[in-house]
Amino acid sequence: MKKLLITGSAGFVGSHTVKWALEHTDWEIIGLDSFRHMGDAERVSNDSRYSMICHDLNAPISRRTAYRIGDIDYIINCASISHVDTSIEDPVHVWESNTRLIGNILQYARELPNLSKFIHCSTDEVFGSAYDAHCHHEWDVIAPSNPYAASKAAQDALCFAYWRTYGTPIAVTHCMNMIGTTQDPEKYLPKIVSRVHKGEAVTVHGKPNKIGSRMYIDCRNLADAWLFMLKKIDFNVYGKETRMTKFNIAGLEEITNLDLAQKIADKMGKDLKYEFVDFHKTRAGHDLRYALDSSKIYEAGWRPPIQLDQTFKEVINHVSSHEAWQE
Repeated sequence: MKKLLITGSAGFVGSHTVKWALEHTDWEIIGLDSFRHMGDAERVSNDSRYSMICHDLNAPISRRTAYRIGDIDYIINCASISHVDTSIEDPVHVWESNTRLIGNILQYARELPNLSKFIHCSTDEVFGSAYDAHCHHEWDVIAPSNPYAASKAAQDALCFAYWRTYGTPIAVTHCMNMIGTTQDPEKYLPKIVSRVHKGEAVTVHGKPNKIGSRMYIDCRNLADAWLFMLKKIDFNVYGKETRMTKFNIAGLEEITNLDLAQKIADKMGKDLKYEFVDFHKTRAGHDLRYALDSSKIYEAGWRPPIQLDQTFKEVINHVSSHEAWQE
């Protein structure tokens, strides 16, 4: 039986990845989480093939903790402080934490005797704004706009260095705007559902003729893409290749913030109240448009199993019926 270690396993993306891996493999899953940031015990699976270990990756993984984890075949690193506003308010805390944790998990990984593959969850935000109609490719210029994005770019650089120096079998995935149930209430989709549910106005960044847009993906589709990589993709090896394996993983449909809000209101059978705000004034370092070219992973044979409309319905039902997950 293969053994998969998932960091940040009680966070939004990590917890869905745990559940998807349990449903679609026979592997043993080990979860690592500190519960200091966005980890939530309500998300933790109670499956017999899943074990949860509480550890803060701001500290190295000790020999005793490594012994508890046991021999590992695969690692998916989801752990990071990912809230942009937090990084603007307290930038040193965010980039110190995010660089420490990637350093500690990489140091642990390079000493594992039987590690086959390590996937790092990065973000589209390392590329900065996608201007005009451009969609960023995997090796586009890195130009982060805020401290969070810069900390993720630093994580990517450390991954490349460990791949290049130590031969650690790493792949980096640039992902964007993951959505699904149990997402933190301050994120845009659950915030829309919460405000429409309460009859409140939804904030839309931009102007009537210049509205921000994103490419949304169900986080279970992201988890499925990661499993596809672990099962089907041969990761690049330094010496044979000059660059490590990278994949962009995003939705295929670009949706403006206003169109998303209107779509959700329509599905809820309610009128949409909204107001435009100047995105530069409300959040320094905000990018109006993000976009990724995900053609590489599609060309490799992966297809998303869950349609976006299904995700929207599930999120609406979850947020509307669970006050604890409302803004």
